[in-house]
Amino acid sequence: MAAIVTGLIPILRTAVDTTATYKCRSLWFGLLCVRLVVLFFAELPFSKLDADFTCNSSTPDVCTKFCFNERFDKPMIVAWNFMFVVVVISVLLMELFTSHLRTMAQKRSFRMKADEKPETQGTEEAQTVATAGGRGKMIIDLHKDRGTVGFYLLSIALRILVEACFLFLLLYWNLHALRDEHTCTKEGCKYVCILRAAPEKRMSIYALASISGIIIACSVLFCVYSIVHYLCNA
Repeated sequence: MAAIVTGLIPILRTAVDTTATYKCRSLWFGLLCVRLVVLFFAELPFSKLDADFTCNSSTPDVCTKFCFNERFDKPMIVAWNFMFVVVVISVLLMELFTSHLRTMAQKRSFRMKADEKPETQGTEEAQTVATAGGRGKMIIDLHKDRGTVGFYLLSIALRILVEACFLFLLLYWNLHALRDEHTCTKEGCKYVCILRAAPEKRMSIYALASISGIIIACSVLFCVYSIVHYLCNA
């Protein structure tokens, strides 16, 4: 539980302590938090995967290890965590772009206020006014700039692509390996092996696939909304 709290703190802090915001920003950070929680609990049944894998041999030997590698021949836990990191990157792309827009707006505000000040008051006073005026939260208006909308949609498209790859990994790679029984094909190692608590492990796959499907659905709906609302009606 300490690990999940540690992971949630920076996400929540970034979502709350911000100087700029945009449409559906809270939604994406909320889904990140939910995804992290589901990922944490989904990994619990796999903490002792090698111990849960048992073959009908008298003692653990090379054949048992071969059978284990034959059954779990695709990446699992590390791939899940890597996919989560890529999803976080897709969200942070828009955060970096938002930070860039705010910096540009502050520079424009500084130049405008500096030009309005009399020369006798100096640039230092103008800088103080610009800094004080830039402390509020900036709300990005997606109606005004199609380039911003395009970059926003690009980051969401990346998120959809990553989640689609994650679904493929879950349903076509990992779920197949969690069947109840497995028979080794190596000559001299014709053991029948079973996996303890296989239904619980499959439930972890279904939980991860569900949250991934929800993220894809929300992202696709927002893309359609953005195209119709911001681009077609511009």
